Amino acid sequence: MDPQKIRRWSVPAGIILVLAAGVAVTMSSARDPQPAQGAGRREATYTVATRDFVRSLRLSGTVEAVQSTTVAAPRIAGPNTSSLVITRLVKAGQMVRPGDLLVEFDRQVQLSNALDRRAELNDLEHQIRKRQAEENTAVARDTSEISHAVSAVGRAELEMAKNELIPKIQAERNTQMLEQAKARLEQLRETFELKRKAAQADLRILEIRRDKALNAMKMAETNAAKMEVRSPIGGLAVIRSMWKSGGQAEILEGEEVRAGVPVVDIVNPERMRVRVRVNQADIIDLRQGQPVRVGLDAYPELSFGGQVTQISPLAVTSGLSPKMRYFIMLAEVDRAHEKLMPDLTASVDVEISRQPASIVVPRDAVRVDGSKATVRVRQGSGFATREVTLGALSAHEVVVTAGLEDGAVVERHIAARPER
Repeated sequence: MDPQKIRRWSVPAGIILVLAAGVAVTMSSARDPQPAQGAGRREATYTVATRDFVRSLRLSGTVEAVQSTTVAAPRIAGPNTSSLVITRLVKAGQMVRPGDLLVEFDRQVQLSNALDRRAELNDLEHQIRKRQAEENTAVARDTSEISHAVSAVGRAELEMAKNELIPKIQAERNTQMLEQAKARLEQLRETFELKRKAAQADLRILEIRRDKALNAMKMAETNAAKMEVRSPIGGLAVIRSMWKSGGQAEILEGEEVRAGVPVVDIVNPERMRVRVRVNQADIIDLRQGQPVRVGLDAYPELSFGGQVTQISPLAVTSGLSPKMRYFIMLAEVDRAHEKLMPDLTASVDVEISRQPASIVVPRDAVRVDGSKATVRVRQGSGFATREVTLGALSAHEVVVTAGLEDGAVVERHIAARPER
């Protein structure tokens, strides 16, 4: 055959082959509108294995230290309630021991008050001693006057003995002198007691003022001692934040804080726990001693073991609705970690029950129709429907007690598909 004829027929033959392949693909697509999508779902499988089936409850909470304390600005006793200026502050993240200095406030005002009260106390003590000396002098003087009055009465009585021998006028004068002496003696004795009571009242007033000044001095000295706060426990120092002009910010040296404002927290990082709010519907499944698995939202790669240590016996009314109640549960973490810090949000999986050596499959691999449960098991290049018997189940897994063997491969995501 002529080579030129061969070249003329070779191109149309290639085009014919390509068109034929396109028609075949189009016909195949018409018979199965979604082959690729269906095949993609059939590739999601699960290999059955015998393992422990754990039914757990997922909760969320906040990490906190088992042993911690909060150091706040001291409350100043007395009328002086002005703000306190921080002169020294522990560094954030520093490890401290019991007795280490955490925060120190300016104590000049308290020291000045203590000195003023001490000076007032000394002045009052001098006044008391002076008043006591004056009273002693007055007692001696009044006692001497009473003695003189007693002597005058005695002399007047002696003169009265002469009345029978002297003129009547002189006798009447002696009688009057005796009456005057007795009246003066009685008056001196009465005023003596009144003077002593008045002197005691004056001394008591001075003593009350002295005691008041003493208490004020002790109060000022106590306030001055409160300006230096030391750590009661060992642990990690966490500086608190407070509201400033630009928003919440960490407290710094040189700033003013009011009494009672938290300044620094000391937490023991060796023992941490998670505080969880439990819905009243879930509390029936919880008890002390249950194992838990703690995960941190900020560090998803970390996981810690632990156990439930405490469950509140009484429910607390929710702030969202008075009809809702919740319980407080504490779960202690088994080990310490540098990233396991207070105020981090955490997930807590509480182990409710454990069934060892069980055939466990995902719940999305099981189709339940009334009392009938089936799975799709791989056979050759496809999957066959097999009826199974179900046991315990959790939110994501279910135990197969009969109809499925270890090592079988089942198809997943069949619950949303129509039954074949």
